[in-house]
Amino acid sequence: MWMKAHQWIVTLGLLALVLAAAVGLILTRQSAQSNSAASRTRRPPIVDEQPLTTARAMAALASDWEEQRYARQALKLADHTVDVAFSYEMRQATEHPAPPTPESKKLYAQSNQADAAVKVDQDRISQLQKDIASAKDDHTRDSLQQQIDLTKAQLELDQDELEDLKGNLIRSGVDRLSRIQRQFNRHEATQKEYETNNPQSGTGNANPQTGSSAAIVQFSAWNSLRGKTTQLQQALEEAKQTSNALKQGHETLQSQVAMEVSNKEAIAQKAKSQLDATSGNGSSSASSTASAIISLHQISVDQKDLSDLAKRVQDQDDLATAYSSWIDVVKVRQRAIEHEILQSAMLILLVVFGVYLANRLVDHFFVGLAVERTRLHTLRGVIRFAVQALGLALILFILFGLPNQMSTILGLAGAGLTVACKDFIMGFIGWFLLMGRNGLRVGDWVEIDGVVGEVVEIGLLRTVLLETGNWTDSGHPTGRKVAFVNSFAIEGHFFNFSTTGQWLWDEVEILVPASQNPYPIIDAIQKMVAEQTKANVTAAEQEWQRAASRYRAQPVSAAPAVSLRPTSAGIEVHVRYITRAGERHAMKTRLYQALVELLHGRQGDPAAVANAQAAR
Repeated sequence: MWMKAHQWIVTLGLLALVLAAAVGLILTRQSAQSNSAASRTRRPPIVDEQPLTTARAMAALASDWEEQRYARQALKLADHTVDVAFSYEMRQATEHPAPPTPESKKLYAQSNQADAAVKVDQDRISQLQKDIASAKDDHTRDSLQQQIDLTKAQLELDQDELEDLKGNLIRSGVDRLSRIQRQFNRHEATQKEYETNNPQSGTGNANPQTGSSAAIVQFSAWNSLRGKTTQLQQALEEAKQTSNALKQGHETLQSQVAMEVSNKEAIAQKAKSQLDATSGNGSSSASSTASAIISLHQISVDQKDLSDLAKRVQDQDDLATAYSSWIDVVKVRQRAIEHEILQSAMLILLVVFGVYLANRLVDHFFVGLAVERTRLHTLRGVIRFAVQALGLALILFILFGLPNQMSTILGLAGAGLTVACKDFIMGFIGWFLLMGRNGLRVGDWVEIDGVVGEVVEIGLLRTVLLETGNWTDSGHPTGRKVAFVNSFAIEGHFFNFSTTGQWLWDEVEILVPASQNPYPIIDAIQKMVAEQTKANVTAAEQEWQRAASRYRAQPVSAAPAVSLRPTSAGIEVHVRYITRAGERHAMKTRLYQALVELLHGRQGDPAAVANAQAAR
């Protein structure tokens, strides 16, 4: 079976969680849709308070004194236009009540009856209180008090019924004035609460969006200002649309009022003439006069409505002007932050350009150095790394700014990096040790963790060797590269078999047959090797002398040494000599060639052999 029981349990559990999350997403989406549908079907308020709501939302965005000044101006204008709208709608509801319907007539009748019942109860209570004050005996007063208590209980029931009927009238939409009054009461309570929780101070807060040299903070401030500009632009468009709608209604009502005003004198003159008439039908004269009064009253109401519309149009225009000025202030600050962002970008480009030029100058300075001067090539790598690290640090400071709590941040960052990047840090510190006086250089012959080879690369984190085998072997590379983390310079140890001149001991091996006398041959070989290695011996002893003097050590001789090993086939002659690491194979080839010529000449010259034996 490809899955075990516990694996099946985990898989099914995760699948159940995924399905539960999917069901939750579906349910919450349906809930959101039902809420939005309910909000669409809900009866909208009679007076539109959106200008004040928008002004409050915009006031929350004000960040300094200048923006708060425009925010207070917008709040004042929006509150005034909403108050005028309430006054306009209340007058409209009073002058133009809803036409009666059978249902509304019934509700009004029930409301009037309940109102009359409440008044009757109140009047009875008042009368009973007067009677109880004039009562002479206790029995009468107790009886009256009981009647008062009973009437008060009945009054509470009648008042509850009256409130319920008034609620039915409001919900039915017939009593428009009561709906407006309730909305106005909520508006006043909300406005008072807002003014209590948001007191307007005379001085603005410090602007948190400027004054920082960090490019990240500057971009965040610019993005915030861009979002603020978008919201203010939406508020501006909303004020303009409301103003245009009010202007259209103002123009329509103005045309109507102009026609009514032109007939106002005629209506007034006609009513006056009918009142002055001494003869005629009295009822007809009274009816004509009442009609004239109604017409004049309607003209007055229309003129008041026209005045309110003009005030609301002016408020909306002023509100749009305030939003427009506010947008200009934000855009000026946004352009200032854009200038700071460009300045930071220019600094970053200058740092990058400076690092590039510095690297080019370092390369140009070290381009003429010889290959043997590996220390200077290593120094070039160190300088390039230092320049690049400095450039990266400057770019980070430009992007994020100088931290306020530098010591705390450095301490925490250092502790975290020490724990998380222990190997990296140890390798990096080991690189500095390897670059020191007693470290390694490219071309050195070393042994690290049992691997012997020639150093071909010393990087920031690792050292690469070209494996060559043991010193007693031929010394040819095996073709394998072995890399070590530089932490071995601290946590482990390494052997460097090279000095300043990269000297190493090598040896040649010759078999002298048992039939020949080995001593003349050994003397000849020793003289020949000493002659071939004379220059190397002198140079090596001088360098070792300088190195040993620093540590007060005894000088070491670099002269060739000969050792003998008897075997069944003859005498093995091992000649140990000093040579440069780079000349090892060439020196061994020359010595073997000279030995072959020496042995060949010795075998063909019996006299020389006899003389050598006599000298022994």
